[in-house]
Amino acid sequence: MFTFFKRKNPEANIRSISVPTFGWETVEQNDERIVWVNPEQSALISLYFFNIPPDLPTVKNVEELRNFYRQSVAESGGGLVEVSVFKLHGIPSVKTIFKMPQPERGMTYLASVTIPFENCSFVIKAQAVEVGTTGIRDNLVLSQFLQTGEVTFDDDGLKNWFEDPYDASFREGALMNKSEREEYDNEFPDHPLSVVRHLIHKALKEMVLNDDIKHLPAFDK
Repeated sequence: MFTFFKRKNPEANIRSISVPTFGWETVEQNDERIVWVNPEQSALISLYFFNIPPDLPTVKNVEELRNFYRQSVAESGGGLVEVSVFKLHGIPSVKTIFKMPQPERGMTYLASVTIPFENCSFVIKAQAVEVGTTGIRDNLVLSQFLQTGEVTFDDDGLKNWFEDPYDASFREGALMNKSEREEYDNEFPDHPLSVVRHLIHKALKEMVLNDDIKHLPAFDK
């Protein structure tokens, strides 16, 4: 099976894409993934190469994609922060940001960009976790919304604070809260969500795609 797919994409490999490493330590490197870690931020960035057809349902219908991710992430106890489709160097690609509760307290945030082709794909991931004192960003922003009355308390707790970013009727998993909007990243630059957004943005801005992958058959779903 491995040989079969290698013949489909003889020119594609993990070195077909270069991403900024931020001067971080390389902790894993092989034909399928490269991982760089910054222990000071409890953060990592990684590059993956999958030499099999992507498991994405589509890159043409963003609502279908959001439904696809929403249910699977919620079943794992997490929630959506972002699912979007955009063109990266002319290639339709998918950006996601998920939040996952940690066993004791706090969240892990995972941002990724999938660059799919017909028979293979590349994925860039950035991950950061809440350590030490947690909830500072949430509490400070929540206090602002409580003062304006946009968020209130009722018999079920906070109202209008937790909400899926694309479907207000969805109530499963770890729903996004208003403090996790991108507009608050500058106020909390060291928060793990701000960190992964910055990392993935910088990776996309500075990444280099080799000419060999530009000739790969497109993902056309």
